[in-house]
Amino acid sequence: MKKVGIVTDSHSSLSPAEAQRLGVHVLPMPFTIDGVDYLEGVNLSREEFFAHQRAGKSISTSQPAPADVLALWDRLLEEYETLLYMPISSGLSGACQTAMGLAEDAPYAGRVYVVDNGRVATPLHQSILDAIELVGQGLDAAACKAALEAARDELTIYIAVQTLEFLYKGGRINGATAAVGTLLNIKPILQLTTGKLDSWKKTRGMLKARETMLEAIRSDLTIRFQEAQHRGDVRLLAAGSADAETTARWIAQIEAAFPGMPVLYDDLSLGVSCHTGEGALGVGLSIRPRV
Repeated sequence: MKKVGIVTDSHSSLSPAEAQRLGVHVLPMPFTIDGVDYLEGVNLSREEFFAHQRAGKSISTSQPAPADVLALWDRLLEEYETLLYMPISSGLSGACQTAMGLAEDAPYAGRVYVVDNGRVATPLHQSILDAIELVGQGLDAAACKAALEAARDELTIYIAVQTLEFLYKGGRINGATAAVGTLLNIKPILQLTTGKLDSWKKTRGMLKARETMLEAIRSDLTIRFQEAQHRGDVRLLAAGSADAETTARWIAQIEAAFPGMPVLYDDLSLGVSCHTGEGALGVGLSIRPRV
């Protein structure tokens, strides 16, 4: 049997091709759209999701059924001695806490290690790459979990949204704020730190929002993550739900601002896109776990 298997959910933004290349197993996340249940990447594509969103349909996320989680674990435990299960942050969904409860009981106790390090979307993708690196260094699942969770706070992500509509629908801003903000072309910037997505700043227009986010990254590199930057342990991340042309310009702008730093880009996961809508752009930093 193989020693450590790595399992995540589709909130990680891993494409099926990338997951297969990495040997990572992905549990599709459920969505309900106007009362109809869907599974991300199974019977719900990105294009279909945004078409539903543009049409004003009611969209909500939910946890995967415990039976589906256990069925996946059972199948993989025939192939691996232990599993690292890396779901969406507990600060954003109850799925992580549910999985932790399931992993406490036989036959999963001591064989399934649930990682809660406050990640979603590209940061979760990066954590999976970190986990693969740790396993490659010979760490067992328990040690990998400890290293990943010890680096929980070593993260910052900024996301600028094109529209206030979905922040209003999600209860993050009130109707008056949404109306005035739309009138004045206000683009809120959200910040993801340790698993929670909160309002950070407001700017006039998307161009200013992009410049503000890059300036925040420069500040984080200079102050908060200076030591990690000197060690070469900083990873530059990006994500978005914009069209291909806008996305390409955004990645080029990031690369020009931070020459020599590779950028890991993902399409923003559908779970986050529920709150941001189309046109969102994000950039952030993650630090390599230390052992």
